[in-house]
Amino acid sequence: PCSFSLFNNALSRLKLHYPPFLVMSKMYQVEQLFKGNAGALHLKLMAGEKGLERPIQLAEVYRPGLGLSGFLKKFVFECPLVFGESELLYLKELSQKERGERLKAIISAETPFLVVTDDLSIPRGLIALCSSENLPLFASSLPAMEMVSQMGGALAEAFAPSSTRHGTFIEAYGVGVLIQGDSSIGKSEAALGLIERGHRLVTDDVVKLRLRNDHALEGSGEELTRHMMEIRGIGIINVAHLYGAVCVRDAKSLDVIVTLEEWNDGTFYDRVGLDERFINILGVDIPSHVLPVKPGRDVVLLIETIILNHRLKLMGYHSAREFNAKLLETIAKKQRRAAKSG
Repeated sequence: PCSFSLFNNALSRLKLHYPPFLVMSKMYQVEQLFKGNAGALHLKLMAGEKGLERPIQLAEVYRPGLGLSGFLKKFVFECPLVFGESELLYLKELSQKERGERLKAIISAETPFLVVTDDLSIPRGLIALCSSENLPLFASSLPAMEMVSQMGGALAEAFAPSSTRHGTFIEAYGVGVLIQGDSSIGKSEAALGLIERGHRLVTDDVVKLRLRNDHALEGSGEELTRHMMEIRGIGIINVAHLYGAVCVRDAKSLDVIVTLEEWNDGTFYDRVGLDERFINILGVDIPSHVLPVKPGRDVVLLIETIILNHRLKLMGYHSAREFNAKLLETIAKKQRRAAKSG
């Protein structure tokens, strides 16, 4: 039978796991960057096709600059190199022999690839050098500075520390909510109820979390299972087709975690809300709520209430603290009255 577990078994063999720093292993190659960003970066492969398996080791993009003049102190050979109009004009002023020597000096076996921007004419010597060294050479119509910025962003995203969580990720009232819990606890059913009320599905079952530059987590799903949900007794449904494209989105920041668990009479559950809990994921503390489930409890309504209360806290209003302050004030007044009457 068709099941997300079958999807996950296949996906587990395809996933790339990156270490939590901006130096990457050989798992991320030039070919992956090219296939994922060729359209956005307007990239065309001009030479060095055999070198597409070269690893990208650093999430930085360089313009050769002074390196072309022979000053190579602290030059980083492991970075992609972007050639703009100024670099090509400088190379044009050199003799053919000197030009070849300068280009060879800034290229090593660890250089992942070169990009010539602004739709500039690429010198034949550069094409020949990249072909002989099996070094990928791309052309692009983007301006050099824009290329550095956009490619740097693409590499930063690829190199970002990531983690995978099991659950259902929903956006409700602009808040990203991860609903997690044991199998068969009702995560997908609760999410479906939220979607029915106009909220949006990000992903079901496998949630990929990626650390962003602003120390926030962004959650998304696998391409294979995008906009799909597994409902026991029904099977796989496509939320975008059933409820419309307005009820789905591809990614969202993670703001709140709600953990569903079976109601246990022997467990103490917070009834005031003063004790705030957090779950640390990739160094980011995410507000966490444990929601006990039993027949008769409207889980969808309770999750919506958690989200709205979270929004109020962000606006500076904390219901539990206000109640506690009023309670302490009332007790203090009674104590003062008792002292006066005594």
